[in-house]
Amino acid sequence: MRDQALFDKIDLHLIRVLHTVLTERSVSRAAIRLGMYQPAVSAALKRLRDLAGDPLLVRSGPGMVPTDAGLRMIEPSASILRAAEVLFTDARGFDPQTTRNTFRVAASDYLDPLFLPQLVSQIKAQAPLCHIEIQPLSADSDYHAHLAQGDVDVVIGNWAQPSEDLHMGRLFGDDVVCLVSKGHPAVRRGWDQQAWLEAEHIAPTPTHPGAKGVIDEHLDSLGLRRNITARCPHFGLIPGMVAASLLVLTTGRQYCERYSEDHGGRLPVKILECPIEFPKLVYYQLWHERTHASNSAKWLRERVKSVAAALRKE
Repeated sequence: MRDQALFDKIDLHLIRVLHTVLTERSVSRAAIRLGMYQPAVSAALKRLRDLAGDPLLVRSGPGMVPTDAGLRMIEPSASILRAAEVLFTDARGFDPQTTRNTFRVAASDYLDPLFLPQLVSQIKAQAPLCHIEIQPLSADSDYHAHLAQGDVDVVIGNWAQPSEDLHMGRLFGDDVVCLVSKGHPAVRRGWDQQAWLEAEHIAPTPTHPGAKGVIDEHLDSLGLRRNITARCPHFGLIPGMVAASLLVLTTGRQYCERYSEDHGGRLPVKILECPIEFPKLVYYQLWHERTHASNSAKWLRERVKSVAAALRKE
């Protein structure tokens, strides 16, 4: 009887507040994400604390962290919210023109710079009433947990070893090339393996201490090491740094072509072949079993796939 009385006090709105507060670890950020006033979120959190008999979120230094009980609630609350969404959207049939779903996409910024703008454009053109959240894959991103908890619908990027328990859809493969300024000596006289290794390279900031990207992992396998003298956490800013220096960026051809004047770009940079052979960079989307059968999630994945295909045909 007591359990039934407790259950009667819980509604879907409270579950949504619970999940958002625990994942944001902040009442103010949760209020922004929920589109609520902060006092209303605080009042809902008080109700949740009373129901749970636990503070759920406690202060730690300048921020807040979930208690053990709160941590155990994150995944179940995500499951409830996702199940409710699938229950009603799939029951009445998914219609992009009328859906008010929120589509959440996490993507690396080393993608083709046209990819996300065109994806958002296509989604909004076909589903004008929907909401879209683009999330970065930052150093502290646990994309597997975000997918499992329902915080993200799909993750787009390239990893040498993606998690085997996630679904994967290949988008495209790309050749590895080098981007240099027009004034770089290699433009005039070329380079061999040794000259390339000794040149000054720029690379993304590692996601965590000791982490290496696919370029340096491959070099490690060959017993080689390049001379990295600059790092930047914002991949989209690197081509501008290359244009104004003698730094070398090694990445996918499609990304480099967006910036090169020879291919309609706006920077005085050139694309050079790399004197070391690299395997193709493979870009793909990942999603969790929880959204595998969802009609709205399937529709989103088709949009991702179609944008990738259109960009490759250009």
